[in-house]
Amino acid sequence: MRVERDRLLHIFRQTNALLRGHYELSSGLHSGHYFQCALFLQHPHLAAQVCRELARRFRRARPQTVIGLAVGGIVVAFEVARLLKARAIFTERSRDRMDLRRGFALTRGERVLIVEDVITTGDSVREVMTLCRRTKTHLVGVGTIVDRSGGRTRFGRLRLESLVSLRMENFRPAQCPLCKEGWPITKPGSRSPLSVL
Repeated sequence: MRVERDRLLHIFRQTNALLRGHYELSSGLHSGHYFQCALFLQHPHLAAQVCRELARRFRRARPQTVIGLAVGGIVVAFEVARLLKARAIFTERSRDRMDLRRGFALTRGERVLIVEDVITTGDSVREVMTLCRRTKTHLVGVGTIVDRSGGRTRFGRLRLESLVSLRMENFRPAQCPLCKEGWPITKPGSRSPLSVL
């Protein structure tokens, strides 16, 4: 069964994964909306439904390794790799850049798919692309559950597949209207109360 856009948005709302408030994104931008994909990925049957659609879109690309970005992309990478009968690994931020740790390694010519839960600017994905190119792997694409840029974020000629593409307004901190109105800011993982859409 394919997971259509409306079904996915329903899953987000059902699991309180689509939030409204004042958030600082990992990119440093501010937004009035936040996708906390961990809240639906904690349910294996929902994660399987969503990741099955992402895996379907890359089946013909035949990736040998699916690489996720910690933390949001770890579960996505594991489930997509399981469905594609590939290896699942993840990158972590180390000394201000994405890197492979825990003994993970890539080999020359290996077919690699990069996956994420949410993409805003795509800067973290570009760091992983650079890492992959240093080891001369063959990148087959980038897959994400949510593209917050509404299709504006691109990765050159590398194929990008997103299950939901929404143009969500983001602000630099100095221009953020929510800051100007005095809304308290929440960073992902903080203990501040969250309000649900």
